[in-house]
Amino acid sequence: MSSTAFTNIATLVTNDPSVGEGELGILRNATLIVEDGLITEISQGSPSGVDSEVDCTGKTLLPGFVDSHSHLIFAGDRAEEFAARSHGQKYTAGGIASTVKATRQASDAQLRENAQRLLNEALASGTTTIEIKSGYGLTEKDELRSLTIAGEFTDETTLLAAHVIPEEFHSNPDGYVDLIINSMIPNSTAKWIDAFCDLGAFNPEQSEAILRAGIARGMGARIHANQLEAGKGVAIAVALDAASADHVSKSTSADIELLASSNTVATLLPGAEFSTHIQAGLGRRFLDAGATVAIASDCNPGSSYTTSMPFCIASAVSLLGFTVEEAVRAATLGGAQALRRTDIGRLSVGMRADLVLLQTASYIHLAYRPGVNLIHSTYKSGRAVTSWQK
Repeated sequence: MSSTAFTNIATLVTNDPSVGEGELGILRNATLIVEDGLITEISQGSPSGVDSEVDCTGKTLLPGFVDSHSHLIFAGDRAEEFAARSHGQKYTAGGIASTVKATRQASDAQLRENAQRLLNEALASGTTTIEIKSGYGLTEKDELRSLTIAGEFTDETTLLAAHVIPEEFHSNPDGYVDLIINSMIPNSTAKWIDAFCDLGAFNPEQSEAILRAGIARGMGARIHANQLEAGKGVAIAVALDAASADHVSKSTSADIELLASSNTVATLLPGAEFSTHIQAGLGRRFLDAGATVAIASDCNPGSSYTTSMPFCIASAVSLLGFTVEEAVRAATLGGAQALRRTDIGRLSVGMRADLVLLQTASYIHLAYRPGVNLIHSTYKSGRAVTSWQK
């Protein structure tokens, strides 16, 4: 057994109110001990009998960020589309088709290399757990190979064949739904099933049928809902006990009340709000209603081309109305809840030692100094890492 003590921690964010102060469970001048990848002790004392020490003087230690919504298996980019939005063009689901074309043409090696690049960025920004969706292949072959590649990097893989109707099925959308239900889902090894239930994508009946088919095969459910218009996506998510309803920026008060009374997490995507100029102050509606809230990167080449959870924290505070504490909690514990994980997102005895060390004495700087890399080092299972590995 090997043990490491993180000592002289100026600010330790545990997300465990029983351990420290407030909802973030903050301890000052703290010590955290890790043995064989798990947290074994949290105190304000001096360690003894450990194999190594990490001096955290003047620094903040907090749970590694949990990014519960990303689209990393793709090729190409859509910079021109982003520029068009800066000239006033509205975001629609249609731009996904250009990424589908590039992804289908890319080799496995090219898709793998791009995912590795993005994951290394995420790791350098403090992310230790990430969910990865398919959704840019939209043929059975390309969706399954996307999931195979995603599975090389994370256990949190999601079949999102129901992203948009591919061009070859425009005259027969129900035929594509049948393909997903009768062939893609049975042949998929993904942990999660997802559908984009929104304007220009899949209607509520199609979305619910796809999610139910995935659930019947043992997959957990997630949904893209109410990004472009208010609809039935949130109600479907709650009725099916989905782990998370994502985007949800056009949700009605009734939708928010449903989420607040359910086990379904509202996952807000600040990068998408930043890039598509949708709604300011959005987060307060969910937080004030008592919904469980996560924030995630939504990294994709069209509407949120960022891997930085610190950027998402800063955007959640400045654009969506979160307090700094709410944003930090949503990016850590909230993300874990959106993946229904109980071993990450919090620093308590027995939890995985997935940690991010900031080179500043306060977590507040994550929002106070937007765009500045404040990450000193990132740890997965107690080990400092600089290149993403599963």
